Parts: sequence; C-alpha cells; structure tokens
Amino acid sequence: MTGKVIAVCTSPEKGTQKKNVGQALFVEDFGIQGDAHAGKWHRQVSLLSYDKIREFRERGAEVEDGAFGENLVVEGIDFRTFPVGTRLQCGEVVLEMTQIGKECHHGCQIFQKMGECIMPREGVFARVVHGGVIKMGDVMQVTGDE
Repeated sequence: MTGKVIAVCTSPEKGTQKKNVGQALFVEDFGIQGDAHAGKWHRQVSLLSYDKIREFRERGAEVEDGAFGENLVVEGIDFRTFPVGTRLQCGEVVLEMTQIGKECHHGCQIFQKMGECIMPREGVFARVVHGGVIKMGDVMQVTGDE
C-alpha cells in the first residue's frame, strides 16, 4: 500500500500547533530535526491520514495541516488499520509504528471548538529506524513489519 505525503510539519515547542515546513530531516533514533517532540523515546514522529483530516474538515472543522500536532499528513494510508511494528518507507527514511492513538487533553483548541479531536483515535506514532529527508509529494509505502 502506498500514500502521498501532503504535509511535513514541525514546531519548536511542545503544546503548540505544528506548521507545514515542506520538508524535514529525519534523524535515526531521534526524530525530526528542529521538532519539539524529537528525542530518544517511542513517539519521535506522529502521522495522521489526510483522508481523516478531510472528513473532519467536512464536518465544519477549520484546521490547518499540523493543527493536531501531527508531523506527517499522508493521503491514501489509514494508519490505524496497521499494527504496532509496521514499517513505513519514504525515500530512504524508514519509520516503525510504536503506538496507535493517544490520550487527548480536552483543553486542546480543536476539542473545545468541535467537541472532539481525531488525533487520539486516528493518529499513530513512530520511531525513526533509518534517517533522511521527507518532503511534500514524496511517496510513502507500507513495508510490513520486521
């Protein structure tokens, strides 16, 4: 299964919305250079399906790419249908899914405005197995698990 990278988002501080920066350097076992969530832990990179964001927008949400705190917005892959351990490849970058969903702090702006947020059930997290650059328009492939 393949998908297309719609946005590459980062933020310099935790708790702030990420902005689409077009491309970023993914560092092995660390995350995205310049992103607040990078580090030696299991949630180095967050991914969200563009298709889920589009559905949320159709229900009236005015959200920019990165608004949910996601690093990668990818069209054509429903990440939550794959188990933890699934590997995703984008160019030379290899990501391994480590967590599906997360607890939402109901204080987030999206939840306050819409009464719900899709990141807790639709978002997934990954660690960087092999580094490199990912940019908008790149193809991402689900390669299975190792």
